[in-house]
Amino acid sequence: MNEQNIPLMRAEKLVKRYEQSEDSVLKSASFSIHASENVALLGASGSGKSTFLHCLGLLDRPESGEIFWKGDSLSFLNEEDRARFRLEKLGFIFQFHHLIPELTSLENIQLPQALLGKKDQNWAEFLLDNVGLKDKFHRYPWQLSGGEQQRVALARALSNKPELLLTDEATGNLDFARSMEILDLLLKVSSETRVAIVSVTHDENLAQRYQRQYRLKDGRIWDSLGQIVGVGA
Repeated sequence: MNEQNIPLMRAEKLVKRYEQSEDSVLKSASFSIHASENVALLGASGSGKSTFLHCLGLLDRPESGEIFWKGDSLSFLNEEDRARFRLEKLGFIFQFHHLIPELTSLENIQLPQALLGKKDQNWAEFLLDNVGLKDKFHRYPWQLSGGEQQRVALARALSNKPELLLTDEATGNLDFARSMEILDLLLKVSSETRVAIVSVTHDENLAQRYQRQYRLKDGRIWDSLGQIVGVGA
């Protein structure tokens, strides 16, 4: 396969069961994303969207199936290596911002850098400026609006210059206007930095802004043509 055609990340036939249950939330979920792509993952409540995203982000392990990064399997990474991989390659934004209340906006953004031992204040300040918070470097989370807190979370997710950004209902706690602001920022970041984005959302209108749309249904990933991804591959 041509190296340019190798996906940045590929999930192959992931199976994940509910805790203490024989039922599978993921039955044979396959998916791939290339560098700099941005895609939306839709699905009904309880369909397993967050579970699938957690598997992609190495926050959870599937019962079976494999996840590949640039063609290499990640299945054999131990917990320490998985944590290192997340810190170096991935960025996360969740529905709740999860900012550290005792840290300023700037300090929250620098936290992932500190974990890798490579604090870069210039980059952190650039990120805050880029999300429109140039005058709020030293504000604490409780001094910011909900939309501003989520902007800090976006900047923090980019702190270590990830190649893939995973977002889980990142605008779920915001009104429509603020949701569109955050989405505009996400897509701007994708275009300017070439970071790939997988966004879980329940909002059809927001999903249409992404380059591609997928749907999680019956434990499998379906493309916009109504075909199950990976079948026959």
